[in-house]
Amino acid sequence: MQLPPLRNLTFTIALVLCVAGCAASTKIVNQWTSPDYTSPRFKKIMVIGVSKQASIRRTFEDEFVTKLKAAGVEALPSYLYIPEDGQVDESRLQAAVKQAGADAVIITRLVRVDKKSEVSPGFYQPGPVGFYGGYSAAWFGYYEPPRVYQYDVYISETSLYDMNQLVWAGTAETTDTGDITKEIQGYVVAVIEALKNRNLLPSSKTGMT
Repeated sequence: MQLPPLRNLTFTIALVLCVAGCAASTKIVNQWTSPDYTSPRFKKIMVIGVSKQASIRRTFEDEFVTKLKAAGVEALPSYLYIPEDGQVDESRLQAAVKQAGADAVIITRLVRVDKKSEVSPGFYQPGPVGFYGGYSAAWFGYYEPPRVYQYDVYISETSLYDMNQLVWAGTAETTDTGDITKEIQGYVVAVIEALKNRNLLPSSKTGMT
């Protein structure tokens, strides 16, 4: 009579491990830095999040601005100067950047969404001793088939421009955990660390002085 709880516990543990593994922070999987760029680090960056959902765009830009300021870089969200939703033409964008007094722009866009799967192993428990124990346990079964857990991975691209040229571009993978705020936070941290490592932003020590 103890088999069902044991089987459920086994599946629960497998599922928890799967979710924990799938909920890893954003990873930068590819990045490029212009070999010709020799200008000093940027002083004021405008953050542009490309999204058809205004709430996501604004949340993303605010989080990026907060983390950039913590790193010692003045930053501002594009929605303060481009409050309208949707795409704007080049002259409108250039005017907004000029009005903000920014010397660089960071643009992030979603490239695609990949479907991923994790399979938990099946579970088999040997039968109990004694023929009646085997008979009674047989009503509940010894075998738990493999379970499949499906989730989404968002592939995004962030580009850093100094207004005249592309300075840095990175592609990142973010696992869908069901919490968009935490996903945005993890994404921003990963991108900023990558920019610091390429000497395009002040180091943590410099940002604290």
